[in-house]
Amino acid sequence: MESKKKSFFNNVFFIGLLSFFGGISQDIFVPILPLYLANILHFDKSFIGLTEGLVTSSASIFKIVAGFLSDRFRKNKPIVFAGYFLSLVARPLLAILTSGIGVLTLRFLDGVGKGIKDTPKDTLIADSTKIETRGKGFGIVRALDTLGSVAGPLFLFVLLFLLKNNSLKYHYIFFITAIPLIFTLGILTIFVKEVKIEKEEKKINLKTSLPLKYYLFLGIVLFFSIGNSSDIFLILRAQNVGVTLLAIPLVYALFNLIYASASIPLGSLSDKIGRQKVIILGWIAYAIAYLGFGLAHLPYQIWLLFAFYGIYYATTEGVAKAYIADVTMPEHRGKAYGIYNSSIGLITLPASIIAGFMWDKINPSAPFLFGSAIATISVILLLIYMRIYK
Repeated sequence: MESKKKSFFNNVFFIGLLSFFGGISQDIFVPILPLYLANILHFDKSFIGLTEGLVTSSASIFKIVAGFLSDRFRKNKPIVFAGYFLSLVARPLLAILTSGIGVLTLRFLDGVGKGIKDTPKDTLIADSTKIETRGKGFGIVRALDTLGSVAGPLFLFVLLFLLKNNSLKYHYIFFITAIPLIFTLGILTIFVKEVKIEKEEKKINLKTSLPLKYYLFLGIVLFFSIGNSSDIFLILRAQNVGVTLLAIPLVYALFNLIYASASIPLGSLSDKIGRQKVIILGWIAYAIAYLGFGLAHLPYQIWLLFAFYGIYYATTEGVAKAYIADVTMPEHRGKAYGIYNSSIGLITLPASIIAGFMWDKINPSAPFLFGSAIATISVILLLIYMRIYK
């Protein structure tokens, strides 16, 4: 029994390790992407919001597809491999295709890759853990993923410093994003193991395979997500308040460091006091952080707010997915994660359009004040949900 438990967490560790290198690749370019689109390619904020929202939302359908494929074939590794491979292709080509349609196409491919890999990867984690340690398992993966997202911006800082006088610095950085993904695909192929789940022999009624409390929880999360636009607006806000280009990767690294440091203890806390209580703490942190982003007017405030924003991520990302595993049967988790991930991705489109419109038509503070208000209402809704499902 002890050996089996150890093998479970070995698998979780390697899933986290491939996420670590995937995080490095993503966060080498994410902190500068909105600045590149706005300052170099001269897209306005509404178009940037539309682009990022449309990419995420359009790709989200593949999360549902991946979820059903995961449940149908119980083979998650090939699907995860395909997702990372699409990102390996799409990210370096940002250095070459610079038209609006070209950027949109590449971001769409990268989004499809994320959509394909996320659901089967979540299923692998859930299947590799037991309910009493599931929050910790997801926390381990989130921590390693986010440590990669700390290393990525730090590498970006070094690259920006070395290339500060080079007019092609953005292009070199986009090419470099491919290197960590090669390591990711290697770890996935060699070290990550499929987990066999024995299905019950009785025929399952698909109409009742996912319980009502799952859908109610999803509805509350989707309402919260209306005010949770793409994080590119946080980066644009940092620049708007006066944070320099060279400092932005460091700010982003600080955010990810707090996120990574808190993921395991807060995931473990959810195993002890309940997932919903920890998610409520996260949404309160979000409401406070977004209120701060809306009111900030000095660069040092942005540093503090990004650090606090990391607490929100640590209390929600892995914990919410652990809760979904708690309320669903193993043979339907691929479907559950597919619907969950896809729905949140789809809501990113209106959320980002609203944020971009508010930024351009009202003022840069408006999207954040709106997000803070939505988060506050979401806390109330989740408290009601907790009263129903004690």
